[in-house]
Amino acid sequence: MSQLTPREIVRELDRYIIGQDEAKRQVAIALRNRYRRSQVEEALREEIFPKNILMIGPTGVGKTEIARRLAKLVNAPFVKVEATKFTEVGYVGRDVESIIRDLTENAVRMVKQEHEEKVRLRAEVLAEDRLLTLLSSPTPRKASNPIDILLRGRQTEPDQTEEEKAALTGRRQDLRQQLQDGQLEDQELEIEVEDVMPQLEVGGASINIGDMMGGMMPKKTKLRRVKVKEARKILIAEEAERLIDMDAIREEAVRRAEQDGIVFIDEIDKIAGRSSAGSGPDVSREGVQRDILPIVEGSIVNTKHGAVRTDFMLFIAAGAFHVAKTSDLIPELQGRFPVQVNLKSLTQEDFVNILSQPDNALTLQYQALLAADKVKLTFEEEALNEIAQAACNLNDAGENIGARRLHAVFEELLEDISFNAGGGDMPEVELTITAQYVQEHVKAAKKIDLHKFIL
Repeated sequence: MSQLTPREIVRELDRYIIGQDEAKRQVAIALRNRYRRSQVEEALREEIFPKNILMIGPTGVGKTEIARRLAKLVNAPFVKVEATKFTEVGYVGRDVESIIRDLTENAVRMVKQEHEEKVRLRAEVLAEDRLLTLLSSPTPRKASNPIDILLRGRQTEPDQTEEEKAALTGRRQDLRQQLQDGQLEDQELEIEVEDVMPQLEVGGASINIGDMMGGMMPKKTKLRRVKVKEARKILIAEEAERLIDMDAIREEAVRRAEQDGIVFIDEIDKIAGRSSAGSGPDVSREGVQRDILPIVEGSIVNTKHGAVRTDFMLFIAAGAFHVAKTSDLIPELQGRFPVQVNLKSLTQEDFVNILSQPDNALTLQYQALLAADKVKLTFEEEALNEIAQAACNLNDAGENIGARRLHAVFEELLEDISFNAGGGDMPEVELTITAQYVQEHVKAAKKIDLHKFIL
């Protein structure tokens, strides 16, 4: 668990997200409370539950980004789900448990990656030895299948004479030096890899047939012809898999999912009953709420990695609530989201800050992309103002999609440059995007004629 203070958490979020100070404060407090809870004596710790958060605001203002960055900041398992998913045809109440199964899978993947990094150096050494064996072997081994292994077992290589062993040792030393010098990267060879077993869809979850057999059946393999540089990656992954303890990984992953997991439920307003409808509650939508409720309240969900408790997970819900109101949610669900935060619509000034301040600012992204084709882009300050204005004009004239509108503006702005850049004979070019250039290449940057909207 991270020991970052709320102020430090907000400072980190400020590097990527503009504005929305109140929302940042609330998620920072919720995250810090997790650390505080971990310091409480165990008897009392079981009585302290997370204070779930409901974010209210239009699309594109940073709701999802806040939750995602929060999880990444503390390396916590994270899953995002659209509430409207469970209103689709074929919806089954127990499908909501797939949220927790997905979260657990993400936790397993995260912990497994951490363990593989710890054994990577050892795995690289073992993979290199296997590469040397493959490169020095005159004939490739046939791919095996489970039936052959069960009936006849793996074929053993015939004994070698001392002269053959000495020659092989000398050849391996030469090959090792060539490998280390990068001379064999493009040489092709055949390697034996695991053949992926088919997946079955059961209750909304994908189940591997091999997992269902509990490992009783030997793994089916096949031969692949690849270059040395690709074979090295495959062999390193295989060796790392052998070196790690999957039982320990599953145990740690389940613990992290339970104690540190963050579940983001978007579009929760779409499953809220609309009090103004006048024809009673929408049974389908209210039913989805009641199916989600046990997960948020705290329950036990069975996954292929074991039983997972949801009591201490942090749930963050979000919605625009343009039509429905938070009071349209069933009272039980409202009570499980005691912290409600209103996010503000983005202004032109916010758009300018989004383009210039974050570490991953859109201007930096496009500069990096076009630099790959020897195009050096720079943006004048006035040009950023024009881009921001264009985004505001488009949001005002149509659907307000917040900061996502900037992507559309940039694609229109840089269309000609992106199309013409590239090629081996392309010289290095320096281009400065000015306010005039924006006005010439982005239609929305021009003053909108409001007469066309008058009926």
